[in-house]
Amino acid sequence: MQEELATYKELLAEDEAGTLVQEALNKLQEYRKISETVEIESLLGQETDQNSAVLIIHPGAGGTESQDWAQMLYRMYTKWAESKGYKASVDDLQPGEEAGIKSVTMEIEGDYVYGYLKAEIGIHRLVRISPFNAQGKRQTSFASVFVYPIIDETIEVEIDSNDLKIDTYRASGAGGQHVNTTDSAIRITHLPTNIVVQCQKERSQMKNKGTAMKLLRARLYKHYEDIKEKEKLKMEQTKTEIGWGNQIRSYVFQPYQMVKDHRTNYEVGNTEKIMDGDLDGFIYAYLKEAVRSAN
Repeated sequence: MQEELATYKELLAEDEAGTLVQEALNKLQEYRKISETVEIESLLGQETDQNSAVLIIHPGAGGTESQDWAQMLYRMYTKWAESKGYKASVDDLQPGEEAGIKSVTMEIEGDYVYGYLKAEIGIHRLVRISPFNAQGKRQTSFASVFVYPIIDETIEVEIDSNDLKIDTYRASGAGGQHVNTTDSAIRITHLPTNIVVQCQKERSQMKNKGTAMKLLRARLYKHYEDIKEKEKLKMEQTKTEIGWGNQIRSYVFQPYQMVKDHRTNYEVGNTEKIMDGDLDGFIYAYLKEAVRSAN
């Protein structure tokens, strides 16, 4: 990329007629977008940042006005996904009674979707002259946006042999011919989680080990599922009332145009551009602020 830009610089210096100017400007804009994408992705280091995501939108109190705002946000995120080349699909959509939507759940598939969209989690506030108000008064509406990383349910449980402590012992039968005279029973301890499984039903140590490993995989699967549920619950508890004082971002259509993120103070004066899905400036500002705060 640097070599190509250097070549353009040389050609422009020799091009008195300026026929290469527009081509060079287009190429510079293309490389700027690539550079910005690489820089943003360098900020996405959390375990699930590279995952696809589920995005859920709920209107706040206010009936038709808030439901219309929820639908506008739904369109905004659909446009954003399209601009990034992501695949967006709707799992559930509940239409409003007059206009808008009561809720929507959509999946957005692609690299780093969750890493980007976690910047959007929170309450979004709209100020505009309501098309549903005959008196033409300004009205404020709220909607909540929440995002989950998509985690494959068919989890492949990887077990590092270095994490296992394997003990053999003599089976403790009822006596007589059922008592094993060799150390065929197996006990396996998974050291990182301290999960212990054991098996002594077979006379063969190899078969008992195979059964014990199967039990361990099942226990670890449940263990990791429980962790996921706890993380999901923790996310759910970050939700707040969909109303005043809790918004992360305000979208003002009248009396002036401004979209402002209250966490980073990043703002844009072109509301139409934002509602058409141009969210990368807000996302980038949030990620940089999150990294700065963590350090």
